[in-house]
Amino acid sequence: MNIDVLEKNDVKVILVNSSSLDASNIADFKSLVIPELEGEEQVVLDLGKLEFVDSSGLGAFLSCMRKVTGSGGVFKLAALNSTVRSLFELVRMHRVIEIYNTVDEAMASFK
Repeated sequence: MNIDVLEKNDVKVILVNSSSLDASNIADFKSLVIPELEGEEQVVLDLGKLEFVDSSGLGAFLSCMRKVTGSGGVFKLAALNSTVRSLFELVRMHRVIEIYNTVDEAMASFK
């Protein structure tokens, strides 16, 4: 598991470079992403490469959101494929975490 990090217009974009996020790689995900969230006010997690998420992955997204919002920031997700988005809707997480079709849309929503 690895990530790419980009900062543009005071928004930190974190691209998850993995096709799955599950119990087998959740520790790696957290060890890479959580430190990147420290002190950030505007964060977009780009999930465009993600094809599968299990419950531990969903929990990790909630942890990320709490990390950012706990210090007054805003956390958003972008580029979910239809399978991953359906899971978010099934468990109603789309009501808790803002989701955008593209990273550009998520970044524009901060303005």
